[in-house]
Amino acid sequence: MAGYFQSSAEARAYSSAEVFSETKTPLIGRFALPSGNPYAPDSSVPIRSFAVQFSQANGQQWRTGMNSMPVFPVGTPEAFYQLLKAGAPDPATGKPNPANMPAFFAAHPEAAPFLAWVKTAKPSASYATETYNGINAFYLVNAEGKRQAVRWAVVPQSQDAVGETIVDGADFLEKDLVQRLAAGPLRWQLNMTLANPGDVLDDASKPWSGPHTVLNAGTLVVQSSQPQADGDCRDINFDPLILPSGIQASNDPLLAARSAAYASSYLRRAGEVSPLHHAPQESKP
Repeated sequence: MAGYFQSSAEARAYSSAEVFSETKTPLIGRFALPSGNPYAPDSSVPIRSFAVQFSQANGQQWRTGMNSMPVFPVGTPEAFYQLLKAGAPDPATGKPNPANMPAFFAAHPEAAPFLAWVKTAKPSASYATETYNGINAFYLVNAEGKRQAVRWAVVPQSQDAVGETIVDGADFLEKDLVQRLAAGPLRWQLNMTLANPGDVLDDASKPWSGPHTVLNAGTLVVQSSQPQADGDCRDINFDPLILPSGIQASNDPLLAARSAAYASSYLRRAGEVSPLHHAPQESKP
């Protein structure tokens, strides 16, 4: 999909990034399902993903991969690897061992916030009505070099997020997106949540609780969509460590792991693109 970012003035004192000072910045993005099975129906998982590339006039880019879950299940690459192993099929049966996942979560109490979210999460009927969270912490850096830790999210401005129903079909999310865009652009507000003293910055499994200052940094406007197989997003690796001046990564170890995993996933996906077939969807942390 393609569109632009309309900045507000609220983030400009915190970051020197051009994306917050220019009136409009072009963007390209991709919606996806973070499922390991590219042929699973859209209703098979409650998580939706939104990856965006902002292309600044000065040539620098900001890429971010966001998910509808508010926290990550674990805080380290090692624990995430063990989570993937727990859910992998047993070679003897071709199916995951049903005892593995409960055993994993019993050994990882840090997953409690994620599990609490899973209990209430339901597959949405539209990409357009989801809130997408950056999950990891980053730093906004202003012209004087002062850093402010943040987590960001984009919140839909659609008015029909409540009462939506899942329609029949394996790929209803793409059809819904095309129909909505035919009626007009879709918009999300970019919120920057400023960290308070004591907030954990290097563990994406830890939610930030209590009152926080939230900046309205501007509006993402999606104007058009294209199939991934031949669209502009096909050749973009949405690496979360590709950042412009004015935004810096935190010490969260998942960021380096995401960067490496996205590179591997991109190479596999790009190698399988065919004019006659959609590329498999990525599995994203």
